[in-house]
Amino acid sequence: MPGRLEVATGDITRLAVDAIVNAANESLLGGGGVDGAIHRAAGPELLAHCRTLGGCPTGEAKITPGFRLPAKHVIHTVGPVWHGGGRGEPERLASCYRNCFRLAQAHGLRSLAFPAISCGVYGYPPAAAARIAVAECRQALADNPGLEQVLLVAFDETMASLLRQATAAS
Repeated sequence: MPGRLEVATGDITRLAVDAIVNAANESLLGGGGVDGAIHRAAGPELLAHCRTLGGCPTGEAKITPGFRLPAKHVIHTVGPVWHGGGRGEPERLASCYRNCFRLAQAHGLRSLAFPAISCGVYGYPPAAAARIAVAECRQALADNPGLEQVLLVAFDETMASLLRQATAAS
């Protein structure tokens, strides 16, 4: 049976899943929003580990232990900055999800939680990002029967509503 896709509202750093996804910047050394919250909750060990990874290009992903988080792992991915959609932003955002799912499968992970990648300071239009997130998650669930649960976690009800609409529409 393919896994389940759910929308949740709340703090991704409190979830006891196999991996939470970090909407990171290319340095992987922390920042604002979800990235900063994950680094604070995981403790200084996460920053020390990320310093050994040499950064991460946009659209790619890297995995680390979760350290002090309830999640066992953190998958760091770098979403695209929105420049109007003509610079490959949709494909680069989809690539974030695909690469996270590839790492999850390679590491035998069964549950993942994603934030709204690129929807904060990177300015990606939330409704468009939600449609890409749902499409990529559905495809990954169909392709990986070992994946039991994928959570799309919104920090607020506005984003959660867009994610629920995208889930219902597809």
